[in-house]
Amino acid sequence: MGVRHAGYCLGCCWALFAVLVAAGVMSWGWMLLSLVIFAEKVLPCGRHVSAIVSGLLLMLGLGVLSGVVAFPWLA
Repeated sequence: MGVRHAGYCLGCCWALFAVLVAAGVMSWGWMLLSLVIFAEKVLPCGRHVSAIVSGLLLMLGLGVLSGVVAFPWLA
């Protein structure tokens, strides 16, 4: 069962992890994203991590949309 699950994970996420490893070598943001994905996949409470991260990203998106949070590269 473990080998089957590992094969499934490798099949669906190999390209994403390859990009994250290549991009994350010198970027804290990409490394943080890799850590979040790793936590969602590996930790027993992955669904909770996913729900918390999605809620935080939703709030960040609403903040950017409303103008409360400003990113210089979006202007």
